[in-house]
Amino acid sequence: MAETGETYKGDFYCVKCKEKREAEGNVVETNGRRMAKGKCPVCGTNLNRILGKA
Repeated sequence: MAETGETYKGDFYCVKCKEKREAEGNVVETNGRRMAKGKCPVCGTNLNRILGKA
């Protein structure tokens, strides 16, 4: 995983809360795919969102 230095602010789906949450996360790139990683503001679970190909 390569850190891109970008940030993503938007909706993530929390699998623990089973709801969409507004959060901010860092963008990483793996195998040509961009993914945002953040934390749920309510329960603290790690959140992932696939952003698409770079």
